[in-house]
Amino acid sequence: MIISTTRPRRALGGFSLVEVMIGSTIGSFVLLGVLSTFLMLGRSGTNIVSYTTMDAQTRRALEDFSQDVRMASNLTWNSDSSITLTVPDNYGSNSNQVTYAWDTTAGSATYQRFYRSPATSTAAAGTKTSYISNVTRFVYLFYDRRDARIDTQASPPPTAAAIQAAAKRVQINMTITTANRTVVTATDTTLSASFVLRNKISN
Repeated sequence: MIISTTRPRRALGGFSLVEVMIGSTIGSFVLLGVLSTFLMLGRSGTNIVSYTTMDAQTRRALEDFSQDVRMASNLTWNSDSSITLTVPDNYGSNSNQVTYAWDTTAGSATYQRFYRSPATSTAAAGTKTSYISNVTRFVYLFYDRRDARIDTQASPPPTAAAIQAAAKRVQINMTITTANRTVVTATDTTLSASFVLRNKISN
Protein backbone atom coordinates (compact mmCIF):
# COMPACT_ATOMS: atom_id res chain seq x y z
CA MET A 1 0.00 0.00 0.00
CA ILE A 2 1.40 3.39 -1.01
CA ILE A 3 0.75 6.30 1.30
CA SER A 4 1.48 9.78 0.01
CA THR A 5 1.73 12.82 2.21
CA THR A 6 1.12 16.34 0.98
CA ARG A 7 3.11 19.11 2.57
CA PRO A 8 1.11 22.17 3.44
CA ARG A 9 1.96 25.21 1.32
CA ARG A 10 3.64 28.05 3.12
CA ALA A 11 1.87 31.31 3.19
CA LEU A 12 3.24 33.82 0.67
CA GLY A 13 5.81 36.20 2.27
CA GLY A 14 5.08 39.97 2.45
CA PHE A 15 4.85 43.05 4.62
CA SER A 16 1.81 44.01 6.52
CA LEU A 17 0.40 47.54 6.29
CA VAL A 18 1.76 48.40 9.72
CA GLU A 19 5.29 47.30 8.72
CA VAL A 20 5.12 49.36 5.53
CA MET A 21 4.01 52.45 7.45
CA ILE A 22 6.78 52.05 10.05
CA GLY A 23 9.39 51.52 7.35
CA SER A 24 8.20 54.56 5.41
CA THR A 25 8.32 56.71 8.53
CA ILE A 26 11.86 55.63 9.41
CA GLY A 27 12.99 56.14 5.80
CA SER A 28 11.49 59.63 5.76
CA PHE A 29 13.40 60.61 8.90
CA VAL A 30 16.66 59.25 7.46
CA LEU A 31 16.11 61.10 4.16
CA LEU A 32 15.25 64.30 6.02
CA GLY A 33 18.46 64.03 8.03
CA VAL A 34 20.55 63.49 4.90
CA LEU A 35 18.96 66.46 3.12
CA SER A 36 19.39 68.71 6.17
CA THR A 37 23.06 67.77 6.42
CA PHE A 38 23.52 68.44 2.71
CA LEU A 39 21.92 71.89 3.00
CA MET A 40 23.99 72.79 6.06
CA LEU A 41 27.20 71.78 4.30
CA GLY A 42 26.20 73.79 1.24
CA ARG A 43 25.45 76.90 3.30
CA SER A 44 28.68 76.55 5.27
CA GLY A 45 30.62 76.21 2.03
CA THR A 46 28.99 79.36 0.63
CA ASN A 47 29.84 81.32 3.77
CA ILE A 48 33.43 80.09 3.68
CA VAL A 49 33.76 81.25 0.08
CA SER A 50 32.30 84.66 0.99
CA TYR A 51 34.68 85.20 3.92
CA THR A 52 37.66 83.92 1.91
CA THR A 53 36.87 86.35 -0.91
CA MET A 54 36.47 89.28 1.48
CA ASP A 55 39.74 88.43 3.23
CA ALA A 56 41.67 88.12 -0.05
CA GLN A 57 40.32 91.45 -1.33
CA THR A 58 41.10 93.20 1.95
CA ARG A 59 44.67 91.89 2.13
CA ARG A 60 45.41 92.99 -1.43
CA ALA A 61 43.90 96.44 -0.89
CA LEU A 62 45.74 97.09 2.38
CA GLU A 63 49.04 95.90 0.92
CA ASP A 64 48.91 98.37 -2.00
CA PHE A 65 47.49 101.14 0.20
CA SER A 66 50.17 100.72 2.86
CA GLN A 67 52.97 100.89 0.28
CA ASP A 68 51.70 104.17 -1.14
CA VAL A 69 51.08 105.68 2.31
CA ARG A 70 54.57 104.85 3.54
CA MET A 71 56.15 106.45 0.46
CA ALA A 72 53.81 109.47 0.40
CA SER A 73 55.24 112.91 1.01
CA ASN A 74 51.85 114.57 1.40
CA LEU A 75 48.19 113.81 2.07
CA THR A 76 45.07 115.65 0.94
CA TRP A 77 41.82 115.01 2.82
CA ASN A 78 38.89 114.97 0.40
CA SER A 79 36.30 113.47 2.77
CA ASP A 80 36.00 110.86 5.51
CA SER A 81 36.08 108.21 2.76
CA SER A 82 38.57 109.72 0.31
CA ILE A 83 42.19 110.85 0.48
CA THR A 84 44.74 111.78 -2.16
CA LEU A 85 48.39 110.90 -1.64
CA THR A 86 51.43 112.49 -3.24
CA VAL A 87 53.84 109.63 -3.94
CA PRO A 88 57.29 110.69 -5.20
CA ASP A 89 58.70 108.72 -8.15
CA ASN A 90 55.30 107.12 -8.78
CA TYR A 91 52.16 108.00 -10.76
CA GLY A 92 54.23 110.42 -12.83
CA SER A 93 51.51 110.96 -15.41
CA ASN A 94 49.20 112.26 -12.66
CA SER A 95 51.56 114.67 -10.87
CA ASN A 96 52.60 111.83 -8.53
CA GLN A 97 49.13 111.76 -7.00
CA VAL A 98 46.80 108.84 -6.34
CA THR A 99 43.38 108.77 -4.69
CA TYR A 100 42.08 105.98 -2.47
CA ALA A 101 38.34 106.25 -1.91
CA TRP A 102 35.06 104.51 -1.14
CA ASP A 103 32.46 105.15 -3.82
CA THR A 104 28.97 105.77 -2.47
CA THR A 105 27.46 106.96 -5.76
CA ALA A 106 24.56 104.62 -6.51
CA GLY A 107 24.59 103.31 -10.06
CA SER A 108 28.29 103.95 -10.63
CA ALA A 109 30.63 101.20 -11.78
CA THR A 110 32.38 101.19 -8.42
CA TYR A 111 29.34 101.62 -6.16
CA GLN A 112 30.10 100.47 -2.60
CA ARG A 113 33.66 99.63 -3.56
CA PHE A 114 37.01 100.71 -2.19
CA TYR A 115 39.17 101.69 -5.12
CA ARG A 116 42.36 103.44 -6.24
CA SER A 117 42.47 106.10 -8.93
CA PRO A 118 45.70 107.69 -10.22
CA ALA A 119 44.22 111.17 -10.09
CA THR A 120 44.17 114.31 -7.97
CA SER A 121 40.64 113.76 -6.65
CA THR A 122 37.73 111.33 -6.79
CA ALA A 123 36.11 113.44 -9.49
CA ALA A 124 39.16 113.51 -11.74
CA ALA A 125 39.46 111.14 -14.66
CA GLY A 126 41.56 108.08 -14.07
CA THR A 127 41.55 104.34 -14.32
CA LYS A 128 39.87 103.06 -11.17
CA THR A 129 41.24 99.86 -9.68
CA SER A 130 38.51 98.28 -7.58
CA TYR A 131 39.86 96.43 -4.56
CA ILE A 132 36.95 95.53 -2.29
CA SER A 133 33.30 95.16 -3.25
CA ASN A 134 30.19 95.34 -1.04
CA VAL A 135 31.73 97.86 1.38
CA THR A 136 28.77 99.11 3.43
CA ARG A 137 30.69 101.37 5.84
CA PHE A 138 34.05 103.11 5.42
CA VAL A 139 35.98 105.83 7.21
CA TYR A 140 39.58 107.02 7.41
CA LEU A 141 41.08 107.62 10.85
CA PHE A 142 43.95 110.10 11.19
CA TYR A 143 46.58 110.54 13.90
CA ASP A 144 49.22 113.21 14.41
CA ARG A 145 52.90 112.65 15.15
CA ARG A 146 52.10 112.36 18.88
CA ASP A 147 49.61 109.54 18.12
CA ALA A 148 46.65 111.75 19.06
CA ARG A 149 43.48 111.09 17.10
CA ILE A 150 42.43 113.85 14.70
CA ASP A 151 38.66 113.90 15.09
CA THR A 152 37.14 114.74 11.71
CA GLN A 153 33.66 114.64 13.30
CA ALA A 154 34.44 117.29 15.92
CA SER A 155 32.31 120.41 16.23
CA PRO A 156 33.50 122.54 14.59
CA PRO A 157 35.33 120.02 12.37
CA PRO A 158 38.97 120.60 11.48
CA THR A 159 39.63 122.04 8.06
CA ALA A 160 41.10 119.99 5.25
CA ALA A 161 44.28 122.07 5.53
CA ALA A 162 44.54 121.34 9.26
CA ILE A 163 44.13 117.61 8.69
CA GLN A 164 46.66 117.69 5.87
CA ALA A 165 49.20 119.51 8.04
CA ALA A 166 48.80 117.37 11.16
CA ALA A 167 48.17 113.86 9.81
CA LYS A 168 51.11 111.52 10.22
CA ARG A 169 49.36 108.15 10.38
CA VAL A 170 46.32 106.79 8.53
CA GLN A 171 44.05 103.92 9.50
CA ILE A 172 41.09 102.31 7.71
CA ASN A 173 37.89 101.20 9.44
CA MET A 174 35.33 99.47 7.21
CA THR A 175 32.57 96.89 7.09
CA ILE A 176 32.10 94.48 4.19
CA THR A 177 28.77 92.72 3.75
CA THR A 178 28.10 89.89 1.31
CA ALA A 179 24.45 88.92 0.95
CA ASN A 180 23.34 85.52 -0.36
CA ARG A 181 19.83 84.31 -1.01
CA THR A 182 20.11 80.99 0.76
CA VAL A 183 22.47 81.77 3.64
CA VAL A 184 22.87 84.30 6.40
CA THR A 185 24.57 87.52 5.29
CA ALA A 186 28.35 87.37 5.74
CA THR A 187 29.72 90.48 7.49
CA ASP A 188 33.37 91.31 8.13
CA THR A 189 34.55 94.41 10.01
CA THR A 190 38.16 95.44 9.43
CA LEU A 191 40.27 97.85 11.45
CA SER A 192 43.62 98.04 9.71
CA ALA A 193 46.96 98.82 11.21
CA SER A 194 47.87 102.51 11.20
CA PHE A 195 50.25 103.32 8.37
CA VAL A 196 52.89 106.01 8.84
CA LEU A 197 53.59 108.64 6.20
CA ARG A 198 57.34 108.33 6.57
CA ASN A 199 58.24 110.99 4.03
CA LYS A 200 55.71 113.58 5.21
CA ILE A 201 56.76 116.45 7.44
CA SER A 202 53.98 117.11 9.97
CA ASN A 203 53.46 119.84 12.55
